[in-house]
Amino acid sequence: MGPIWRALLRNKSSYVLIALQIALTMALMVNAIAIIQERSRLMGRPSGVDEENIFQIYSSSFDPDLEYQSMVAADLDLIRNHPGVVDAVLTNSMPLRQGGWSQGLAIAPGDNSDAVGVAIYFVDEHGVGTFGIDLIAGRNFLPTDVRWFDPDGGPRWPETIILSNAMAMALFPESTAAEVIGRVAYIENNLPVTIIGIIDRMQAPWKEWSGVERSMLVPMKRGDDFARYVVRTETGYRDEVIPQIEKALADRDTGRIIDGAQTMNDVRAAAYLEDSAMIKLLVFIVSLLTAITSLGIVGLASFSVARRTKQIGTRRALGATRRSILRYFMLENFLISTVGVLGGAVLAVAINIWMVQIFALTPIAWYVVPVAMLALWIVGQLAVLGPARRASQVSPATATRSI
Repeated sequence: MGPIWRALLRNKSSYVLIALQIALTMALMVNAIAIIQERSRLMGRPSGVDEENIFQIYSSSFDPDLEYQSMVAADLDLIRNHPGVVDAVLTNSMPLRQGGWSQGLAIAPGDNSDAVGVAIYFVDEHGVGTFGIDLIAGRNFLPTDVRWFDPDGGPRWPETIILSNAMAMALFPESTAAEVIGRVAYIENNLPVTIIGIIDRMQAPWKEWSGVERSMLVPMKRGDDFARYVVRTETGYRDEVIPQIEKALADRDTGRIIDGAQTMNDVRAAAYLEDSAMIKLLVFIVSLLTAITSLGIVGLASFSVARRTKQIGTRRALGATRRSILRYFMLENFLISTVGVLGGAVLAVAINIWMVQIFALTPIAWYVVPVAMLALWIVGQLAVLGPARRASQVSPATATRSI
């Protein structure tokens, strides 16, 4: 290694450039992987509902004499009794839909400036079954708990609610889910609501909200000439049932438009579309940088072989084997790559610390840096293999004629 290192120092300009290129690629690769991991973690969070078997469908009426409550009752009866359907509910939103209703909830009446924000889903007694969420404490709503929203007066909120476990712990951090049952919370400053149930998880409609795990089920039906139905089917029947439900609803009442059928999988894909695109872009950029670095190594090694043909031939004439020539160039590239990846590791960690402070990202996992170093070492060795093999095939006679 000593003679190789001293030879590199005598002609260091081109080698320094390759080492810097490797270091920059290393730094960008590590932090791109960190961002990819962060986005993938967010995209992989469970919503808490039976995503594979759920879809939503819209009913928009243009009948001026519409009796909304009668229409909803008839629609839900038709959907719930359709073959392949497990349950259905009229609701205002669903997880990850990127649009919905939120409110502040507090544990004491008055000016609740410290109220905890919560996403609200208006449902009836079929809400838990339709979304396929797990009730871990308390009970579900009863038909007597459910009321229609009265825009002309009367109580704005029912007397009972069901909270997600995350919301319950945000309100009562020292309690278990079972201990929260029966406690009273306050909405709109002074309106008391009793917690009768705790569900394991149900994400909010907004994926980037800090309280994405905080949600509340309210036993209330709301609407006018527009209805959103969420339907849960038996496993494997969703895609078959969707067009059938669309046709059945349209045939039952021709004075409206049935539209907007969308599966929960489609809702998730739309919510994370930008994240998915970012991951693809970062993968492309990292691949492109790695390819450019590989080409740089190939170019430098090829130039080095061409420039040192006489030296190689002399070594061959003095008894050096092809294997020793091959090993010389592989080791030379390994030294250059080592300088590059060590500098890149320092730069990568520094950039990641800055990104964590500025963008509140999760710090890179401990294994990402050594894995990236190993990957670039392998890439460097593969890149130099071709020129090194050509160098090992130089014969002493050819080298002599080139003098």
